[in-house]
Amino acid sequence: MPAKNALTATASAALLALGLAACGGSTGDEAVGSASPTATDGTGMTEGTETADDMEATGDDMAATEPFGTACADIPADSMDSMAQEPVATAASDNPDLSTLVSAIEEADMVDTLNSAEDITVFAPTNEAFEAIPQEDLDALLADQEQLTNVLNYHVVEGKQDPTALEAGTFTSLQGEDVTTEGSGEEYTVNGEAQVVCGNIQTSNATVYMIDGVLMPS
Repeated sequence: MPAKNALTATASAALLALGLAACGGSTGDEAVGSASPTATDGTGMTEGTETADDMEATGDDMAATEPFGTACADIPADSMDSMAQEPVATAASDNPDLSTLVSAIEEADMVDTLNSAEDITVFAPTNEAFEAIPQEDLDALLADQEQLTNVLNYHVVEGKQDPTALEAGTFTSLQGEDVTTEGSGEEYTVNGEAQVVCGNIQTSNATVYMIDGVLMPS
């Protein structure tokens, strides 16, 4: 009997040792797993997590690159796509609402000048803007190349100006006199009179703002 009791005690001790070892191994594995920290950006946010502010900023950036204004809806989508691939004078010919301006550019022999310019902004009068000029005066302007060139150059400023630059902007035109802009959002005026009806149109070398008036230098 003493021998039998000794064997039983030895077996129980072995089983207890194995159980403790198993528990110890499991605890160790959990400790190793919990020791791997989750990467954060220093603000408590997990890296790679996009915040509401990030998404809003992305939306603002996308909006800043899109054309805006009531007249944009009148421009065929394929015309807008074509304009983005071409220099500004050629691109204007793809827009049916700028046909009078295109004729004026051709009369002034400015097609190559505008197409070869680097990074400019054009305030482009629509057909209705030219129609607001008395016909006799418009005919006289189109017939006088020097005066016409002077007027057209007054609609062009250096740099591809984005909408934020127009909020309270003063730009020197290629004609030499200043052009002023003001506004916000999707409502801007040029020289306090002409309204932007479709703005932020991109061409390969220019940003175009279609306006409802013809700007006249002093």
